[in-house]
Amino acid sequence: MTYRCFNVEIADGIAHLQMKRPDEFNSMVPEFWRELPTIIEEIDVQAKARVIVISSTGKHFTAGMDLANFASSTAGTSLATMERGRRAANLRYHVLDIQHSFNVLDVARMPVLVAIQGGCVGGGVDFASACDCRYATEDAFFVVQEINIGMTADVGTFPRLCKLLPQGMVRELAYSGRRLPAKKALEFGLVNEVFPTQDAMLAHVMTLAKDIAEKSPLAIHGSKVMINYARDHSIADGLDYIATWQAGMYNPETDMREAMVAKKEKRAAQFGDLIPIKKIRE
Repeated sequence: MTYRCFNVEIADGIAHLQMKRPDEFNSMVPEFWRELPTIIEEIDVQAKARVIVISSTGKHFTAGMDLANFASSTAGTSLATMERGRRAANLRYHVLDIQHSFNVLDVARMPVLVAIQGGCVGGGVDFASACDCRYATEDAFFVVQEINIGMTADVGTFPRLCKLLPQGMVRELAYSGRRLPAKKALEFGLVNEVFPTQDAMLAHVMTLAKDIAEKSPLAIHGSKVMINYARDHSIADGLDYIATWQAGMYNPETDMREAMVAKKEKRAAQFGDLIPIKKIRE
């Protein structure tokens, strides 16, 4: 299928999504918000890959929300023409719908790695923070752009960024709209590693994706579920949940046995893929 905002390639257990509108700084036009969740959910539900890599093209990763589209979507709307309560309710559902476009990255059964070059602005911060691991070029920078246009970031910046950066730094970025350079992002732990060029970064990320794709998809899925759960719950809750998960998912006769036999035989382990999810409504 052809998309306006993304090229999609799937090979050797790796799904590579690449934003492809460099002349427009990969801004998030309406199609972006529809295409991203469609692509990710298809990969996840149909178990088409074991790991997802997201990268971009051109000078900047993304300029964030397409402001021209945002302006046109609100043009002509005022409190004089629309009852306030209904307008507010509709806006809330609109924001929740946009949030879903990034939530799918968080709940996908496979890890999502993102490679960032140049500017990662506004919605780009929400995008990157919803991924499992972030990598950046030396010229990359992050901006909570919403404050610079008179609004509060609402697509996922604060719920996720507060788990990834010290609160003081989140507040500084949110209040000032200043850039967070890649070097500082690395120091604070927002990104895993910084590279001199985009080619070097992507080569590293694809090699890492290959390593992940060679591991047990079920064990990877369990690890992601547990990490997300631990992030959002107490230590006691996390310990209880992993015990419950293992009681249902752990099977030494399958992936663990294969891993041990493969090691003994000095060969690469061969693990089965995740099973596609059967949807009630299709």
